Amino acid sequence: MPRFIARLALGLLLLTGLQAPALAAVEIAFYSRELGGNNFPHAFVQLSGRVDATGEAVDTSYGFTARAVSPAILFGSVSGEVVVEGPQQIARSDRQFSLVLSDEQYRAVMAVVEAWRNRAQPSYNLNRRNCVHFVAELAITVGLRVEQPSRLMKRPRSFLQHVLSLNQGRVRPG
Repeated sequence: MPRFIARLALGLLLLTGLQAPALAAVEIAFYSRELGGNNFPHAFVQLSGRVDATGEAVDTSYGFTARAVSPAILFGSVSGEVVVEGPQQIARSDRQFSLVLSDEQYRAVMAVVEAWRNRAQPSYNLNRRNCVHFVAELAITVGLRVEQPSRLMKRPRSFLQHVLSLNQGRVRPG
């Protein structure tokens, strides 16, 4: 009987040690916020989950915006910055779609965020480099089909809904 228990214990140890690690994944969700109250239209992404290779926990969000809101935005380039969107910003915004990233895609997303963060100033331009352009580049980076019609590049919700329509079956709505 003691031999049986020892073998059983050894078998359980081997089985436990040979189990595959739990799968981890980082999800990217694309958000928009419309004009209203003291809100300006805005687009950003939220990243959450765990990196497969390292188990690193991910829980953050990124948007691109002008450092200061002033009439100068209407006339040309101004200082811009990548910002982390807080829980209130996320709560008053609409989640348009999401998808799960590979580790490689996650690293590529972070490289784009860093590139936008390190752009020479002035880096924000309402017509050529705004929050919609930022999320468009992130969508392209993760392999989504993206068209950038000029009529949508200042309209976060409309732009992201267009991207959703181009990628049916590849992303999860809402």
